[in-house]
Amino acid sequence: MEKSQSKDPLHGITLQRILEILVDFYGFDSLGELIKIKCFTDKPSIKSSLTFLRKTDWARKKVEELYVKTIPKLSI
Repeated sequence: MEKSQSKDPLHGITLQRILEILVDFYGFDSLGELIKIKCFTDKPSIKSSLTFLRKTDWARKKVEELYVKTIPKLSI
C-alpha cells in the first residue's frame, strides 16, 4: 500500500522552522514590514517571536500564510 503524501505545505514543519526560514530569507526588518507585529520590530528574536506566535492564533496564521507564499522563492 502506498503512503499518500499530504498536499498541505505546512505538514511536517514546525513553527520554529517556518520562522527560521522566514528570518533567513527576509530578515526581521523586512518581516516586521510584511507582518506588522511587535515581536518582529521591537528587540526581535526567534525565542520571543515563538512565544508570541504560539499564544496568538491570528499572528501565527499570518506567518504561516507568508511562508506558503514564500515557498516558491526558496531554494530548499
